[in-house]
Amino acid sequence: MGRNPFLLLFLMPMKLTFGLLILSLSIFLVACKKESFITSPDAQVTITADSLKYDTVFTTTGSITQSFKIINENNQKLRISSIKLAGGNSSYYKINADGYPGPEINNLEINANDSIYVFVSVIIDQNANSLPFIVQDSIKINYNGTESWVQLEAWGQNAHFFRSKKISANETWTNDLPYVILGSLFIDPAKVLTIEKGCRIYVHADAPIIVNGSIQVNGEKDSVDRVYFRGDRLDDPYKDFPASWPGIFFNTSSQDNVFNYAILKNAYQAIAAQDPSPNAPNPKVTLNECIIDNAYDAGIITINSSIYGTNCLISNCGKNLYLLKGGDYQFVHCTAASYSNNFILHKDPVLLVSNYVNENNVPQTAPLTAVFQNCIFWGEGGLRDDSDEVVVAISGPNAPVIFNNDLLKVNNGPQNSTLNSVSTQLKNQNPLFDSINVSKNYYDFHLQGSSPAKDKGANTGVTIDLDGKPRPSGPPDLGCYEKQ
Repeated sequence: MGRNPFLLLFLMPMKLTFGLLILSLSIFLVACKKESFITSPDAQVTITADSLKYDTVFTTTGSITQSFKIINENNQKLRISSIKLAGGNSSYYKINADGYPGPEINNLEINANDSIYVFVSVIIDQNANSLPFIVQDSIKINYNGTESWVQLEAWGQNAHFFRSKKISANETWTNDLPYVILGSLFIDPAKVLTIEKGCRIYVHADAPIIVNGSIQVNGEKDSVDRVYFRGDRLDDPYKDFPASWPGIFFNTSSQDNVFNYAILKNAYQAIAAQDPSPNAPNPKVTLNECIIDNAYDAGIITINSSIYGTNCLISNCGKNLYLLKGGDYQFVHCTAASYSNNFILHKDPVLLVSNYVNENNVPQTAPLTAVFQNCIFWGEGGLRDDSDEVVVAISGPNAPVIFNNDLLKVNNGPQNSTLNSVSTQLKNQNPLFDSINVSKNYYDFHLQGSSPAKDKGANTGVTIDLDGKPRPSGPPDLGCYEKQ
């Protein structure tokens, strides 16, 4: 038969029994204290944001989700009486606290020295405004008779929204609202999409622009009149990420594509062109006063195609210029420069030209003609500090790849090319760009007054630079910018 524990307790020495009772009571009181709620209005509570701000949010597409924490810094539990959107059900904002959806969440418990997250997003309805507009609200947090507020602010922007858009007849886009591309943009053969000055095209991460016909971009020199292509994430830090959108792809049937004063940022492959133009010898793509920046894989990549570029800047791309398996290329007063940074490791030459690609380890060649005049090819950091930034790869008889009056970062050569004997070639001379700050992601590729590229060009009839400013009648500067 088992012993009666109460009898055992009674039979214990009185001092020991009293000690056990005190210990049990202490444990009980501590447990009760931990389970009790702090009710003082002076409870130590931290809210990790007093405001949340959203950069431009396109109407109907919604924003990213931001968050803040409510931290209970007390040794007792805290009851949050309410977390409430001031705008209620009519608010453009949505909240969720600890898994509970708003617009009002009541009686949330936060354990001692613990915290909860409050998540906030915004979806703005389309309206008649053509200019960006502000949408504001606030979140009221109430505990122990104390009120705290988190202010909410978003810039809304109406736009033309195209999902899996097909251009099956000639079409013109004007600068009345931004254009947001979802799914894809597909231009049929023999059809022309004309994009007028000042247009802003924002492209989703899964939305390639596929051109079987033609694009005509009519930007102008002023910043507001240039035409911009970029990803549709405009919030920090995503607005600066490469590979934010796929890029523009020019297929076999595409021809007569012209980009004037266009800026293409943060693509995966900004411009990819395949095969010659059907109306050769006209180039498939002409780029005048264009900037291609921060493309993850390639700024310009081609397979046996044709591109003419004047006053263009191709900067900080995984591969700036990759011209493969032949083709016809002319680049005048262009700058191709890369610096290894937090987004892209500089490991490939800024310029690769070849008349072949390997298929099953067998070179497949095509005719190649390439001329680079008054250009700068430069790179620093990453894996290429001791390597050539200009590589010409030829299989079979030499193809005409010509460099006239260029600044090249090369050790020897470049091999398999012609350096015009009457021109001035600058090798391994730092071009002294105006300001490069990799840690701050700031790059200004204008030339300093002491740049060796000043006045080293040949007169090619190009009378302006990338800024639309004049070039002199005498020897111009190398690269896309003329030192004024």
